Amino acid sequence: MKLLAFETATEACSVALHVDGQVLERFELAPRRHAELSLPWAEQLLAEAGIARSQLDAIALGRGPGAFTGVRLAIAIAQGIALALDRPLLPVSTLHTLALRAPEDATQVLASIDARMGEVYAARFLRQADGSLQLEGQEVVIAPDALALPVGDTQWAGIGTGFGAVEGALVARLQGRLASVDAQALPHASDVLKIAVPAFARGEAIAPELVQPAYLRDNVALTLVEQQALRAAKNAANP
Repeated sequence: MKLLAFETATEACSVALHVDGQVLERFELAPRRHAELSLPWAEQLLAEAGIARSQLDAIALGRGPGAFTGVRLAIAIAQGIALALDRPLLPVSTLHTLALRAPEDATQVLASIDARMGEVYAARFLRQADGSLQLEGQEVVIAPDALALPVGDTQWAGIGTGFGAVEGALVARLQGRLASVDAQALPHASDVLKIAVPAFARGEAIAPELVQPAYLRDNVALTLVEQQALRAAKNAANP
């Protein structure tokens, strides 16, 4: 199995390649350089592995939530490659990818990314018997002081930049419920592959045109609809 993966939804830029069980990766904290780095890194990884694009079975990507520009970039790059090669896509939650950075012995993980504007993206994950993480509930965008964990004495592993957002408001909110916190953790494309590889084996890859970004903020989706309407109007006016 040969899969190429992109994760550009945060300030980190990451590209990874899975070739029959071996993983190569490029990762860098590179704000505003994602478009510059992603494709050259992909070509470098393919060259390093000694394979051609045509040998890829599918393209995986982080579908968000995260920075809107970064989410759109990963989808656009992955769709472009997939359409050119007639290959399917494997979209993966960026929060799920981030959750894999939590300690392996953590049975409950709260992944969170700084969403700016006084909010965070967040999702809860439960460790399964096979070691995988399963989403519990829904991914949300929320003010840190409004986020709540299920009632109980259980401890959660906190992971991601959302725990440093708004002056650490999420840590203060969940004081006593967090067994550990890593507010510096960022998603990696190699972790996208940890989710995408078994998903591909299960036959869950989809056509490139079916991929949907996870923005979570309704006003962003509305803006995109408005942009599409504007383009349609311009095309109608200039046949």
